[in-house]
Amino acid sequence: MSHSSFTSPSSPWPVDLARPRFGVWAPVWGPFAAQHYPGDRFDASWEFNRRYVLEAERLGYDSTLVAQHNLNPNGHELAELEAWSGAAALAAVTSRIEIIAAIKPYLFHPVFLAKIAAQIAEIADGRFALNLVNAWYKPELEKAGVTFADHDDRYAYGDEWLSIVAPLTAGEHVTHQGDNFTIDDYVLAPADPSRKPKVYLGGESEPARDLAAKRADAWFINGQPLDVVRELIASVADRPRTGDPIEFGLSAFVIARETDEEAQRELELFWRLAEEDAPTLEGVFANADPKAVMFETFRKFPHIGTNGGTAAGLVGSYDDIAARLVEFYDAGIALFMLQFQPAEREAKRFAEHVFPRVAALLADRAEVAS
Repeated sequence: MSHSSFTSPSSPWPVDLARPRFGVWAPVWGPFAAQHYPGDRFDASWEFNRRYVLEAERLGYDSTLVAQHNLNPNGHELAELEAWSGAAALAAVTSRIEIIAAIKPYLFHPVFLAKIAAQIAEIADGRFALNLVNAWYKPELEKAGVTFADHDDRYAYGDEWLSIVAPLTAGEHVTHQGDNFTIDDYVLAPADPSRKPKVYLGGESEPARDLAAKRADAWFINGQPLDVVRELIASVADRPRTGDPIEFGLSAFVIARETDEEAQRELELFWRLAEEDAPTLEGVFANADPKAVMFETFRKFPHIGTNGGTAAGLVGSYDDIAARLVEFYDAGIALFMLQFQPAEREAKRFAEHVFPRVAALLADRAEVAS
């Protein structure tokens, strides 16, 4: 586990405390869970995303994930913030927070995406990363006339794609002859090796795990119970790898309150609202790749929120959630990528009440160990 420190004087974390990092999902497609939550209107605008990420940075969050969809899976008539122009703009207006932009390789030729990534990395002064996602929502490719390839073929494509993007963003000359691409001595500038974007990878199938071990700096796991997460971490950590050890991140939807009873009442509200959203969710599942492992996982662990959401168990009192976070951290989770609803209110609540409790637990343990 790495030490983290901040230049921000308002940081809630003691300098040099070994701790996990915390991030927020940028609200690129509107609310994360219920479309009918009282008082939480749909908003996927640039202005809302800018305001939310700037406030997250002020509160002490370390990262933000900008998910990529051309079409909003909750309804094509709904707005969806474009991930890469949005990430560039966020890089320009922030000063400390890591900007992670998701990318679906079939939508961008690797040379031209690498150019965009290297430029954003310069704008962000090294705070930029990309999250390779090999696509699951079929309409946004098929409606544009782009072939939605078979699951395993998409990972083979992503492997070759990433083998080109990664060295280009480090300023290396790339010559490549593969199944999908032919590159003749290409080099990009600016592309500073010290600002090379970190590579996150999502997906829990066997090809995804192989690719994570082979090429990713970090692997994102969907929200699931602690024992399952431990098994997933071991599965990837045990695979052949060159270079630094891989890091692990976890997605989760949080409901944090003073007492467990209050949190459970809020969870019950979300389950009632989920009944109203059921037709929308059925449409999302109907348009998803049936071979995508995450949807098998979602059926196994009913939850609120996307990407596993409340299945990670971060629903309860501030003290209980802090203790669970430390357990996940001990299991190997370095970054928690969190969703909230209403986003601004609940992200602030988490920072004010849970950050200090996590810091206290880790500081007390470090003092005892010393």
